[in-house]
Amino acid sequence: MIRSDGRHPDELRPVSIETGYLLYAEGSARIKTGNTAVICAVTVEDGVPQFVRGTGSGWITAEYGMLPRSTLTRTGRERTRTGGRTSEIQRLIGRSLRSVCQLDLLGERTFTVDCDVIQADGGTRTAAITGAYVALAQAIHKLVEKGSLPSFPLRCAVAATSAGVIEGAPVLDLNYEEDAAAEVDFNVVMTEEGELVEVQGT
Repeated sequence: MIRSDGRHPDELRPVSIETGYLLYAEGSARIKTGNTAVICAVTVEDGVPQFVRGTGSGWITAEYGMLPRSTLTRTGRERTRTGGRTSEIQRLIGRSLRSVCQLDLLGERTFTVDCDVIQADGGTRTAAITGAYVALAQAIHKLVEKGSLPSFPLRCAVAATSAGVIEGAPVLDLNYEEDAAAEVDFNVVMTEEGELVEVQGT
């Protein structure tokens, strides 16, 4: 199968990650996968949600959004209620990060990872997961270096990509054009140790 961008069926798009992308965030990264680009920023705050309070453990949560012109035509901002797709992606990012972190080593702190898509060409949620991990690791490294955390609580790295079937052929890391034409589309989240964290399929 010949793909529109010339890649082999099992070939990822070029990936680049720039760390420390934002001046004020405790940790930040801009990730590019092909033409998709996401900025991820971590905020660390004392205190945890009510359901974690008093346990001594920390919490990691995520927010996700798309700039209006990150897409081919303008997509309006979500000004009030978060849409179903956005909520689903936010939960997925949070679960993926928590799966590789020993939350009890964070103390009662909340790590909020904001993932903002600045250009969308397929795979925005998988790029956000990978970029979010890098930004989170940077923020945690800083806390360990300052002595605010006793040890490094991330047990391994986590990353994500997509896989699908187009015209009966399996392909890896779908761009927008391929995603729109796919008969099957999966998002796969894995650790560097080869553990499956989550698989979403349509």
